[in-house]
Amino acid sequence: MCQDAVRETYVNSGEIIHREGGTLMGKSKIWLRGLSLMILSMSLYGPLRAQETQPSNLTHLQLQLNLMPMPANVQTGYGSLKIDGGFTVALAGQTDARLNGATERFVERLAKQTGLLMNVKPANGAKGTLVVRVDHDSKPVQELGEDESYVLEVVPSGASITAPTDLGALHGLQTFLQLVTVSPDGFAAPAMVIKDTPRFPWRGLMIDTARHFIPLEVLRRNIDGMEAVKMNVFHWHLSENQGFRVESRKFPKLQQMGSDGLYYTQDEIRGLIAYARERGIRVVPEFDLPGHSTAWFVGHPEFASAAGPFTIERRWGIFDPAFDPTNEKVYKFLDEFIGEMVKLFPDHFFHVGGDEVNGKAWDANPKIQEFIRAHDLKGNAGLQLYFNKKLQGIVSKHGKSMVGWDEVLDSTLPKDIVIQSWRGQAALAEAAKQGYRGILSNGYYLDLGWSAARHYAVDPMGDVAAGLSAKEKQRILGGESCMWSEFVNAENIDSRIWPRNAAIAERLWSPADVRDPALMYARMHVLSVQLEWLGLTHENYSARMLRRITGPASAEEFRALRTLADVVEPVKDYAREQTATEPATSETPLNRVVDAIPLESRVAREFDEMVDSYVASSCHDASLAAQLRAQLILWRDNDAKLQSLEQRSFLVKEVVATSQDLAAVAAAGLAALDALEHGGNRDDAWKAQQSAVIQQTSKPKGQLLLMAAPAIQKLIDAASAGGSCASAKQ
Repeated sequence: MCQDAVRETYVNSGEIIHREGGTLMGKSKIWLRGLSLMILSMSLYGPLRAQETQPSNLTHLQLQLNLMPMPANVQTGYGSLKIDGGFTVALAGQTDARLNGATERFVERLAKQTGLLMNVKPANGAKGTLVVRVDHDSKPVQELGEDESYVLEVVPSGASITAPTDLGALHGLQTFLQLVTVSPDGFAAPAMVIKDTPRFPWRGLMIDTARHFIPLEVLRRNIDGMEAVKMNVFHWHLSENQGFRVESRKFPKLQQMGSDGLYYTQDEIRGLIAYARERGIRVVPEFDLPGHSTAWFVGHPEFASAAGPFTIERRWGIFDPAFDPTNEKVYKFLDEFIGEMVKLFPDHFFHVGGDEVNGKAWDANPKIQEFIRAHDLKGNAGLQLYFNKKLQGIVSKHGKSMVGWDEVLDSTLPKDIVIQSWRGQAALAEAAKQGYRGILSNGYYLDLGWSAARHYAVDPMGDVAAGLSAKEKQRILGGESCMWSEFVNAENIDSRIWPRNAAIAERLWSPADVRDPALMYARMHVLSVQLEWLGLTHENYSARMLRRITGPASAEEFRALRTLADVVEPVKDYAREQTATEPATSETPLNRVVDAIPLESRVAREFDEMVDSYVASSCHDASLAAQLRAQLILWRDNDAKLQSLEQRSFLVKEVVATSQDLAAVAAAGLAALDALEHGGNRDDAWKAQQSAVIQQTSKPKGQLLLMAAPAIQKLIDAASAGGSCASAKQ
């Protein structure tokens, strides 16, 4: 691309800084309203003329960059590359089976996105609409720290991806797919040059398939989603109190007695590992021990610290059974088992869990307590360290590096282990100071129901990184999002991972100062729809589940339930277990409204943004007032439309109280809006009366949170005496 046809764009704290010919051209903030970026696309429709009120050397641009993760460096150009049925891919330089397969999948997905007929097979040489050039082969077994960088160049006459290895090329292909959009003249990709490389080498997603078994087809489509957002580690949690999910041919009783018949055969595992590798994703297995191990003992009670028999656990929580660290036969068994598994899982890292051992089985065993005294161990913590040292030796003997949760950390263990921290950045930094590599998961637990913005604000380095040396910082390898599966199954798991997982993926890939949540949400919503082309169900599962809940229903009745569902969220953190009327188990159906709704309400978040904008305008924006009024009237009148369903469906009956609460808070919001439109200045008694309505609805009902209430409280505050409208924005 010609030098004078390029504007260089650095992503910095949500702003896009443009340079032309080496001279700073100015800044343009991407402003948001409602569901989309309010954008003028220079790339698709040609250069924009500078505003006449600005100096002639400044160009204020609003550029549509619906890329996620945001690349490290973007240079925007003029014009666009037309995408039509003649689009072809050519491979130049080093090629292998993975790159060939990736380009075929790329064209297949591009054809789906555009509805165009395309030639899927890549050609060899330098002639193609898109030319992919790789310098050299990647490792036969993908390794931590391989070069994943790439350069993507798009001009009106064609495009190219160049990368040191095929890993970078795979990432470049995903970025190109995100660039393609519809335009008045057809499908096109805007002209630009992207130079991209990840911030962290370890960017993972952990899926717990032990508490609830997750079928392979579900795992495959989530691995496709990981590829789309440039994650590169699938952490496969395979054993728990509720199930042992891997076929062992040496110890078949593990899966025969510990899985309810729900496990992955070795051939299936090899197939999934190959599937992940084709997408640039390593597979790290986790077999949790010495705790979280009841399912191991159903078939092998001889290795437990207490006498059996044992049965598969159906409840959730931390349970007493644990391996007996004093039994030498345990280590012989683990040596043989791990020896079998490392032949199945080629990755260099082997996760052994190591978390949440409550020690009760050890305390109750006199032989174990005598062993602790005889070996001068420091209680149960010392006993677990003894076990970990023996276990690390076995893992190392088989050529692997041990990974474990925070509890395995001890300065006497070899430095090649990796710590996965659920305790936070401070614990991770402390491990780095002691010489250990680590990855962060605290703040990335998807099952807790946090907002994407809250996950997005968590950084593996954190504030504590300021106290680390450059060498210590290098030991922080990245992070992993975690999908624990107490309350997910094959039907709703996609919605518990996506699209929020994309925010974590961006935190682990993009520069640290890419952190504006409003811009993140705008790009995440675009990506969320794109992920549907991979077969992920997070966008459409809810309607299907709500149809089950309503049974035969009119369109109006279904819309009424959908209106309620759109503005509620499940309770957060571990409150679902704490607020249950009866304990949930692995056999509890996940068919309620709380299971059928997303973990983050887009409708409620955007309503809150509208309220903030209205209040910030001193309540003079008539257009916003009209939108708020229409939404509040819809909510106020919705309960009456839901009443017929309440009588027919026991699953709808569960949300009656929440539906009534929505009507009540909406009425309070309308009263506040009326007051504001007539000058505000309501007295303290009025505010107390309206606020009491909000307070009464704050308690979860049916394990649901009414997410519109805080925004309506802002309207009440703005309308009350003694406060200006503008000061009510929080």
